Amino acid sequence: MFGVKKRNAETLNLAGGSKSNYTFSKDFLFGVSTAAYQIEGAWNADGKSESIWDYLTHTNKSFVKDGSNADIAADSYNLYKRDAEMVHEWGVDIYRFSISWPRILPNGLTNKINQLGLQYYDNLITELGKYNVTPMVTIYHWDLPQKLQDIGGWANPHIVDYYTDYASLLFKHFGRKVKYWVTFNEPMQTCLEGYGGTYRAPALDRHGIAEYLCTHNLLKAHASIGMSLDSNWAEPQTDTDEDRKAVELYMQTH
Repeated sequence: MFGVKKRNAETLNLAGGSKSNYTFSKDFLFGVSTAAYQIEGAWNADGKSESIWDYLTHTNKSFVKDGSNADIAADSYNLYKRDAEMVHEWGVDIYRFSISWPRILPNGLTNKINQLGLQYYDNLITELGKYNVTPMVTIYHWDLPQKLQDIGGWANPHIVDYYTDYASLLFKHFGRKVKYWVTFNEPMQTCLEGYGGTYRAPALDRHGIAEYLCTHNLLKAHASIGMSLDSNWAEPQTDTDEDRKAVELYMQTH
């Protein structure tokens, strides 16, 4: 759950019916959020191409401990009406969901637009509107088209233009109904864990090079259009120059 300043409420109702002592301004908005790869399923339906997460879990069965993938997931692609209904049942005002880049642009570029992909999100937004739930769209939540990864992904400087074109298409198509946008979800995970490590797709494990290229290009793409950050905190174990410098370096990148 997350919050946006805008809601006609004073206290937060907690699970089980109890109330917290915290108060919120009357214009505070409460919401819930999801990510396309994690809930949609329908990984190759209606013109969608393979994402980097599809490719990784299809080609490396041991990447997920139990060998599972998100080919079906929560089947939100087919059950979006029930999803909208459940968001309403939660009593929240806003729903943040991500749009799947390979569902909209199968080859990653705007020279081939998948109209069925656009229609899916049109339908979802319309359904949310029936319950007076405000949509918030995350433009990128980790699921890069594999076709773009094949030419370097976020380490390729041309990705800045590809992303800008993709985002511009979304603004033009959905802009009348969507007023809240997030450029990137947790970019640290994309670059440090996906390019510098092996914990996230594409799991390149090229520490010291790839994560810096990814970060540079991702920030340029963000600037071309805020993002949803996750961050960590560290303090020196001792008061030595070595520990203080290590913490400073860690905080600069985390």
